Amino acid sequence: MARGQGYSPPTVRIIHSGHACNVEEERHTERVYTIREGETLELTCLVTGHPRPQIRWTKTAGSVSDRFQDSSVFNETLHIAKILRTQGGRYYCKAENGLGSPAIKSIRVDVYYLDDPVVTVHQSIGEAKEQFYYERTVFLRCVANSNPPVRYSWHRGREVLTQGSDKGVEIYEPFFTQGETKILKLKNLRPQDYANYSCIASVRNVCGIPDRSVIFRLTNKTASPSIKLLVEDPIVVNPGQTVSLVCITTGGEPPPTLTWVSSNDSLPQRSVVKGGTLTLPAISSDEAGVYSCVASNNVGNPAKKSTTIVVRALKKGRFWITPDPYHNDDNIQIGREVKISCQVEATPPEELTFSWLKNGRALRSSERMVITQTDPDISPGTTNLDIIDLKFTDFGTYTCVAALKGGGIPEISIDVNISSTTVPPNLTVPRGKSPLVAREGDTVELECLVSGKPKPIILWSRADKEAPMPDGSMQMESYDGVLRIVNVSREMTGSYRCQTSQYNGFNVKPREAVVELIVQYPPTVEPVYMEMRQGLGRPVVMTCRVLRAHPSRVLRFEWLLSNRLLHAGAFDAQRDETEYTIRSLNRDGWGEYTCNVINEAGAGKCTFQVTGKAYPPEFYYDTYSPLWQNRPRVYGFKLQWTQMNPNAVDRIVAYRLGIRQQRSTVQEIPVDVAINKGELMTHNLTELIKPESYEVRLTPITRFGEGDSTIRIVTYSLVLLCRSPGEFHCSFEEEPICMFTQDKNDDFDWTRHSAATRDTKYTPNTGPSADRSGSKQGFYMYIETSRPRKEGDQARLVSPFFNVAPKNPYGITNPPAYCFGFFYHMYGKHIGTLNAFLKQKGQTTSEGPAWSLSGNQGERWKQAKVSIHPTASFQVVLEGIRGPGIEGDIAIDDVTLEEGECRDPPPRPTNAVRLIISAICGRRNIISRGFLYLDIPLNMPQMNQGNLF
Repeated sequence: MARGQGYSPPTVRIIHSGHACNVEEERHTERVYTIREGETLELTCLVTGHPRPQIRWTKTAGSVSDRFQDSSVFNETLHIAKILRTQGGRYYCKAENGLGSPAIKSIRVDVYYLDDPVVTVHQSIGEAKEQFYYERTVFLRCVANSNPPVRYSWHRGREVLTQGSDKGVEIYEPFFTQGETKILKLKNLRPQDYANYSCIASVRNVCGIPDRSVIFRLTNKTASPSIKLLVEDPIVVNPGQTVSLVCITTGGEPPPTLTWVSSNDSLPQRSVVKGGTLTLPAISSDEAGVYSCVASNNVGNPAKKSTTIVVRALKKGRFWITPDPYHNDDNIQIGREVKISCQVEATPPEELTFSWLKNGRALRSSERMVITQTDPDISPGTTNLDIIDLKFTDFGTYTCVAALKGGGIPEISIDVNISSTTVPPNLTVPRGKSPLVAREGDTVELECLVSGKPKPIILWSRADKEAPMPDGSMQMESYDGVLRIVNVSREMTGSYRCQTSQYNGFNVKPREAVVELIVQYPPTVEPVYMEMRQGLGRPVVMTCRVLRAHPSRVLRFEWLLSNRLLHAGAFDAQRDETEYTIRSLNRDGWGEYTCNVINEAGAGKCTFQVTGKAYPPEFYYDTYSPLWQNRPRVYGFKLQWTQMNPNAVDRIVAYRLGIRQQRSTVQEIPVDVAINKGELMTHNLTELIKPESYEVRLTPITRFGEGDSTIRIVTYSLVLLCRSPGEFHCSFEEEPICMFTQDKNDDFDWTRHSAATRDTKYTPNTGPSADRSGSKQGFYMYIETSRPRKEGDQARLVSPFFNVAPKNPYGITNPPAYCFGFFYHMYGKHIGTLNAFLKQKGQTTSEGPAWSLSGNQGERWKQAKVSIHPTASFQVVLEGIRGPGIEGDIAIDDVTLEEGECRDPPPRPTNAVRLIISAICGRRNIISRGFLYLDIPLNMPQMNQGNLF
């Protein structure tokens, strides 16, 4: 097992693999990702760093209120299907692993869209008359929502209208809506101006968004809408009735569209709209309000007519008694005045009527029994009965009856008793009910005794602070003076005020009392749970701290190990914590320790799990070239890891390695010496079957036993050979051919071959005799031009996708440059053409070739290099085109892709000795066939046998 140093701070870069239209570098520090609305956004955060960094995606949007999935996504890949225009904005990827500062990169997502344009027609107001379209000047305004800004063009029939093309036409953009609208002004309206007008909105086909258009027909009958409501205003109905509102058009060309809107934000759920008729079945009081019919045909201003629906209702009947206001006495006394007031809420208020009864018989207003109705602006829906010079014969039950004139609504009757026992209220707190002590979670009843007749409603509120009551309101009502609180919590401790309400009682100064509530609760302690890992023979100190408790003065503690009491005692007045120490940990000391802190209300518990279990290893994901063995059927993988907190427990003596595919294998990796923190360990996995994936589980082992395991998946992929475009090198030695694919829309395919296996009897004077390195066993790709191929047939080989993600966006060109290179062999008298194309994701049409060559180039391999500048995820395409005959085989080999502009290749020496060096891979470029060839120039005039070099 090899070792090295592994800890490193995080780095991050963002790549894209969704449906981008374009990705560009802007001002060197900002990457802009353009996507069409409705497509899939997929951004991947590529990170390095060890331990493996935690990744978090966040967003700042165009509006503060636009929240992006609770503002964060903890995943390497951000995936948004069917992206909306509101989801554009800046997306940040943040990676942190506790080493150094977090790494942060961002990319701005610009969502492109184009809505259908809308044409509205207006006339100059100064010239408007009854038939205003016979007047001189008409304006056609075209508006379409879009990103990027839209461009407009106008057509009259098939004629394109431009500024200056017709003296009767003027086209302009209003200053205050620059770039958002286009107005067509028809001056001195002429007969030829009555025609079909088309407005075409275009964003110049960006992201493949097609142009959109709308047609408006202007005639001498074109007119703005007018409507009529066939209903009264207001409409007064009883609840439960069905209401139909009918709206008809009385003018407008084109025919207007009718819609209904409500002052309640939306129409009732059960409402039915059919044409211009709105039906509201079984209407309720909640559905009362203003309903408007709106007619629009985009000519002039929309027409709007409204009506108000009033639903009759009577509710909230209440009363109050006012003693003689001229005497400083709250009691009712013979010979003095007393006033009874009665109030209800009525809809409509003008239909409200009151009547009074005494002992069930009708009562009329007189000199001593004065019935009045309060000014509705001061106290709406209120009637008063003033009894002047109260006599003994006036004692009895007075009834206030409220009704609506139209009927259909039940009356509200309120009885008020006036007698010698009618006295003002008084409030007291029962003995022993304040302070009231309860335990958290109990149900408590706060009680105020109310005396007097009639008994008023009692209002409860907090007396010690401005805080809501348990139901969330600032005040709670009680008819019996009792406030019931279920599941009382510690936050409810405090003073509560009970006071009389003026309603259903005396209209006098409120009586009040205060009840103290004390909520006891068990101690809140920390830590609730803590795992403590330690090696044998070392000390362990456990501390349990009290955060809150009531009562706090009576606190005791007890320490236990697996329910066995170790230590108990009481808290010191100056301390809020207790400790338990193991001076030297032995095997019997492993286990679960608990500390119970106890008061009258219960106990709080700290739990400590003392263990010698080792922490998990941390797999290293940044291994350079982890695929170290790459044979035809098997591969090997370089597994690397560091150990988390290796010195926290006893020395790790081995690792248990489990590998699972269809069956599982387990082996132990011995560890001879102590592992240091951050030390990178390596173990080579061998004989893994292509292209299978394997689950690898790694478990550290100490004297305690097994520690925590870590799992990762090892997957065979040529991505392991080429981690980024800057390191891609393919020599076609393996059957998967580096994830190149054959184009399905060409005429025939490229063929993978080696000179040792190729049949040459049909084409002896074309094609290579060895691969690019000179090996007859090495493989390359070529096009076979024998029959049935015919002249002009095309074969295209398409590379895997490469992501545009420069390692250092501050130091590259804009957009980034890559050098695409390959070796070609074009020998034969019928050689056609070899083309190299750049194919970017999202492009529907291909541009011309980035590189092209035709004709016989001689019987040798030559190198081609071309700089490409992609702005989105891209592929490279190699296209071979058959020439006029069968001696036209074209071959390619050693395809590379490197970051940066191409540099001129060194000239090939003419006098050279080829030295073959066995190798697995170079430091930056991978030589997958196993040999590295170096040409060594010889400057000596001659060589003799036996010369030593």
